[in-house]
Amino acid sequence: MLLVIDSATAACSVALIEDGAAIDERHEILGRGHAERLLPMIEELLAGRRPGGILVDCGPGSFTGVRVGVAAAHGLAIGWRIPLGGYSSTAAIAAAAADEREVAVALQGGHGQLFVQSFKNGPLAPTDELRSLPPAEAAAVISAGLVLGSGAESLVRARGHGRAVDALPWAWDAALLPAAMRSLPARPIYGRAPDAKPMQ
Repeated sequence: MLLVIDSATAACSVALIEDGAAIDERHEILGRGHAERLLPMIEELLAGRRPGGILVDCGPGSFTGVRVGVAAAHGLAIGWRIPLGGYSSTAAIAAAAADEREVAVALQGGHGQLFVQSFKNGPLAPTDELRSLPPAEAAAVISAGLVLGSGAESLVRARGHGRAVDALPWAWDAALLPAAMRSLPARPIYGRAPDAKPMQ
């Protein structure tokens, strides 16, 4: 049984996965407050059960949300001495659209930029690299007709065509990911360079 932790975006989401299917989950849209809500949510979900491994959403997304989830996952994995793996928020959102041949994911990335990445299905795989771009530049490089994510509407509006679906990752969608896409190193994927610059 795997515990999945997803706090990289405005959603705070945890799930238990067994034999490739989600057996229980908790999901809340918080915006802020992941640090206070995540561990009580995990305790409530587990209800005394102990997982054999942990998966965590490594981002991209909110800087704080990513770090909260990854830190919690590392702490629990060390305490329970169980394996820990990671996955990306863009892949989790794309996995939920398994009936579409090609999709793009666009997430709000701060500073007016979008985190964007394209995927194909059958099996799910990325077709380009994760990028952080202003909406107009993202619109020029993303060709999929269906765009999912918190930044989907901004991208489709900048492009002038396509279909936008507002979406955030749900922990239980990790069950849909191919093994290679849920065995990333459990470290943050920030998607762009840090705002702070070292002093010269």
